[in-house]
Amino acid sequence: MSFRALTPQFSVSPQLSVADVNAAASGGFKTIICARPDGESADQTPSMEIEQAARCRGLEFLAIPVRSGSLPSDEAVEAMRSALERVPGPVLTYCQGGNRAARLWALAQAGHMPVEGILAAGRAAGIDLSSLGDRLAAAPHAPRPAAAKAVARRFNVVIAGGGAAGLATAASILRRRPGISVAIVDPSATHDYQPGWTMVGGGIFTPEQTRRPEKGLIPAGATWVRQPVAGFLPEAREVALGDGTVLSYDVLVVATGLTLDWAAIPGLEDALGRNGVTSNYRYDLAPYTWQLVQGLSRGRALFTQPPMPIKCAGAPQKAMYLSCDAWRRRGVLKDISVGFDTATPALFGVAAFVPALMAYIERYGVDLHLRSKLVAVDGARRVATFERATEAGSERVEQTFDMLHVVPPQVAPAVVRSSPLAGADGFVAVDPATLRHASFSEVFALGDVAGTSNAKTAAAARKQAPVVAVNVLAALDGKAPVAAYDGYGACPLTVERGRIVLAEFGYGGKLEPTLPLWLLRGTQPTRLAWFLKEKVMPQLYWRGMLRGHELLAAPRNASGA
Repeated sequence: MSFRALTPQFSVSPQLSVADVNAAASGGFKTIICARPDGESADQTPSMEIEQAARCRGLEFLAIPVRSGSLPSDEAVEAMRSALERVPGPVLTYCQGGNRAARLWALAQAGHMPVEGILAAGRAAGIDLSSLGDRLAAAPHAPRPAAAKAVARRFNVVIAGGGAAGLATAASILRRRPGISVAIVDPSATHDYQPGWTMVGGGIFTPEQTRRPEKGLIPAGATWVRQPVAGFLPEAREVALGDGTVLSYDVLVVATGLTLDWAAIPGLEDALGRNGVTSNYRYDLAPYTWQLVQGLSRGRALFTQPPMPIKCAGAPQKAMYLSCDAWRRRGVLKDISVGFDTATPALFGVAAFVPALMAYIERYGVDLHLRSKLVAVDGARRVATFERATEAGSERVEQTFDMLHVVPPQVAPAVVRSSPLAGADGFVAVDPATLRHASFSEVFALGDVAGTSNAKTAAAARKQAPVVAVNVLAALDGKAPVAAYDGYGACPLTVERGRIVLAEFGYGGKLEPTLPLWLLRGTQPTRLAWFLKEKVMPQLYWRGMLRGHELLAAPRNASGA
């Protein structure tokens, strides 16, 4: 069970079991609050059992139930506000999926925290609280917007986001010019190697192999500001934080990543992690994927891909291939009907890699549907609804499932979408080569949040970070950008355990192989590519990219840099 922190003193969780209570106690929680009425589902552990387990471990327990499908009542909000003032923390609150618990907390904070800070805390935990915006803003004595408060600190460079792109850029900047002041703004206590979650879902990695403390990854010389970003104020060269303070900068780098929009598919949020519904796009759910794969011997398994853009366009089908290979090895694939529904018009966006992938679609007997979008999930009935393109327009199709692997729609974070930095698509509007903002010359963006047409992968961020580092230093010196990014991205498509189709390409789908073709032909499945994915790439990430080592990633046209 993974607990999602909204603040260092408050986390939310899906439905707890007695074993989860023990894990919560071991993790330092002092109070558990139940936000779910008893009797919602047959597999729900009664709150009385959770309370008994909590008190046996010396934890406080309270019940503030909120009905599914409704917002917390004023009475429930007041009860939560009162509880948070008197119970010992840290506090863990649970419901069916964690969202009611988060909304209860958010409304209890209204009038005590800036609205921007509440919404930003939700985003940092992967929870969209924007629907509460008006109610939060209407709270009595709501604090003034963070932008109205005094500047607390100034830095040469502020980097919004401490993920792969943000840390790599900070490390590259400080390796080139150690003396400048760099702030990394990110509230997360942990850092995830997200490319490893496919391997967790395939039973190759453990979740723990993909997660490390953020503190140990902050580059020497950088200042970690452990707050969510509440707003971008580029005209004033300021970033507003969740606690109401403001950072001032000479140059801003936006590397916030994107938002997984689970709520865009009705029924999905409440179904995740139970009734056979899973996703490798979350740390706590990837192990459930492997659990489902191991437990399934017959029935129907569905895998979905939403419209672009998404993180790693190959990841939805990677989950399918590894699952099918596991079933094939056990001899049960013949008894499992496998479907892949993708909203895209082709199996993969670069045509050169499609033949090898189609060979595996046929090998595993996958029922492939192009231009087919998941639009609803009924977890209790185990029914998925798809909207599929037809010659006449579109039709809705319901399919039952025993296992459903979902990749959610993905959007730019709300704090970016609502800012002057956003382009028409909501992502940061930047030049595709220099990665400098189209209107604000002292702003750069990279990684998933950048409004560029490249594949949104860690491999892309690895190539972008040195480019941004060089161009940031040029901007500090009053010069024009001197480095260019060619759109490189890579997607190791795990077509079976032990073989990978290593797709490497740049802007326009141009093939960009790193190794010579006599050594590795990326358009075909190879064992060498698997070795790179399993053994080399994680080390290259932790020990190379995040530390500013630019192996095979030197920026183009960066004379002397």
